[in-house]
Amino acid sequence: MSTYRDLTHRGSARGTVLRTVGTRERRSHLTAPRVPTVGIDIGGTKVMAGVVDADGNILEKIKTETPDKSKSAKVVEDTITELVLDLSDRHDVHAVGIGAAGWVDADRARVLFAPHLAWRNEPLRDALQDRLAVPVMVDNDANTAAWAEWRFGAGRGEDHLVMITLGTGIGGAILEDGQVKRGKYGVAGEFGHMQVVPGGHRCPCGNRGCWEQYSSGNALVREARELAAADSPVAYGIVERVKGNVPDITGPLITELAREGDAMCVELLQDIGQWLGVGIANLAAALDPSCFVIGGGVSAADDLLIGPARDAFRRHLTGRGYRPEARIARAQLGPEAGMVGAADLARLVARRFRRANRRRVERYERYGRYAQVLRGVPAADRETRNPQDPPS
Repeated sequence: MSTYRDLTHRGSARGTVLRTVGTRERRSHLTAPRVPTVGIDIGGTKVMAGVVDADGNILEKIKTETPDKSKSAKVVEDTITELVLDLSDRHDVHAVGIGAAGWVDADRARVLFAPHLAWRNEPLRDALQDRLAVPVMVDNDANTAAWAEWRFGAGRGEDHLVMITLGTGIGGAILEDGQVKRGKYGVAGEFGHMQVVPGGHRCPCGNRGCWEQYSSGNALVREARELAAADSPVAYGIVERVKGNVPDITGPLITELAREGDAMCVELLQDIGQWLGVGIANLAAALDPSCFVIGGGVSAADDLLIGPARDAFRRHLTGRGYRPEARIARAQLGPEAGMVGAADLARLVARRFRRANRRRVERYERYGRYAQVLRGVPAADRETRNPQDPPS
């Protein structure tokens, strides 16, 4: 069994393949090689890596903490390399796909900006290819999650899909006819920074009133902590659960209490869901997809969140009552979606690299046979022969 350490092919063919993969993504997964690939999901708190087969099954998964953002970019690259090499000791993998929480350029080579890591115009793809000696594909983590849900999860069979990931903030992705729409500069899908409340809450992006300040994990926790800090009687249940330590209030705890019937937590999730529905209605007016897939950690609240979102969507949808309504579904692949999608997208790169490598080998073999023929041809006659001519 070969491992990453056994692979030594580098050169211009790989670079050409990686630059052109984005323009030929549509439906090409149907003919991609059925080989295992590694998917990596890099977030603000963890790095998760896994070997994924052609059917989206995770053969093995490992994860570690994300190095502190004050550390150099190389520290994060070291962490990724260690995880990949660890997996390659037990699996014969052919490419690596990375879903990064940040802006990735249109060539999927550089991370332009990552809010939770020290990446600023970081040439991540080339840096990792030099160390791993296999094709590497880099994309935004919401794009990879959306691809996974379209291929294997809640978005199967949809021609026009929008995914919204609710976590610390809001991420998003657009798929049309089997192709991720990344925009001219690669940063499409940043739905969380649409302004929904002029002059509203300050967002870390620098603006005010961004959608993610009203419908995200941060928004949910902020509202709960403010009520608890103000000694609101409606916050009694959650204050008692954290023994008065307000910073211990988290999104999963709010969801847990809401499922147990805590009135304040149910109301907070309804508020987040209503803002989610407003944003989805705006996206429907702009993009008109057939399906919205809701993922990310906050989506674990399920109908406590998505029920109010569907109601608000119907109330705010432009032309409501006179147009088809997009389906709103909860993501099915959970926190592994970004990793699975990155691995599956990497299979497209693996196929084209294998094709380029095969053509190069065939060319070398053809010219090798031609050289052998030339050794038996008089020097005066050599200029008249063509490599395409059959040996005499």
